[in-house]
Amino acid sequence: MSHTQQGTVTAAYGKRYGVELEDGRQISCVTRGKKNDLACGDIVEVKLTDTHEGVVESFKPRSSLLYRSNAYKTKLLAANVSQVVIVLATQPSFYEALLNRCLIAAEAAGIQALIVLNKCDLAENEEAKRSLERYQALGCRVQPLSAKQDISPLSQWLQGHTSILVGQSGMGKSTIVNALLPELKVRTQEVSTVLDSGKHTTTAAHLYHLDADSDLIDSPGLQEFGLHHLDMDQLEKAFIEFRPYLGKCRFNNCRHLKEPDCAVIQAMEAGHIQPQRLRYYQELLAEITA
Repeated sequence: MSHTQQGTVTAAYGKRYGVELEDGRQISCVTRGKKNDLACGDIVEVKLTDTHEGVVESFKPRSSLLYRSNAYKTKLLAANVSQVVIVLATQPSFYEALLNRCLIAAEAAGIQALIVLNKCDLAENEEAKRSLERYQALGCRVQPLSAKQDISPLSQWLQGHTSILVGQSGMGKSTIVNALLPELKVRTQEVSTVLDSGKHTTTAAHLYHLDADSDLIDSPGLQEFGLHHLDMDQLEKAFIEFRPYLGKCRFNNCRHLKEPDCAVIQAMEAGHIQPQRLRYYQELLAEITA
């Protein structure tokens, strides 16, 4: 058991990780020392210490890394993913600020995003659909879905990708996993109609194989998505509609707040940038530079 074997991190439980070896075996691993900077989807070299136990010696360079951070710590969500699937629902109501943070994190990480509006079979869903029209106008891909009735509209988007499902609790991520992989019998979560919020069921990220070419990572429900790992340059470029105007302000260090001759503000006033998006940018800039 002295040699190492390659595997993929399929579950992250804080300081312990589930790893699938190349021969298909599932083992439980820890890392050397106090390091626990692995994410679901990482490709690792493992030294076995028992039949179903091992130690992660190293990990391979990542093609992508999605993570969130506040002023004090960073939380890795997934590595080597090619698509972020942001799951929203018509009920309970979703936080548009959280949607924007997920889009910005994906764009900054160079990962394409797909917005899924779940529970479209429920009545009174027009307001939720209208709120997403402005993201479609930005070029974002939006897929309406009723996961309990027909999962096929989403399945086609997942083909050939390693995707991660992200979103606040109660949006139906576990229902989506159940529909895609019914044999797993992942627990779905109750939705509290009184509190208009969901109850957590997924407590750790898990990677599942959809087919030989497609993987899916289910992540715990989010209530916040900090972006403290971004600087101002990364933040403004992650707002894709800002890009034609960056570098055209009067001042090189323009923060697009209230500076004179700011090209971004002028574009907003001319109707080329949505006021809500500029406001989200200004709020995020204040947060990461506080």
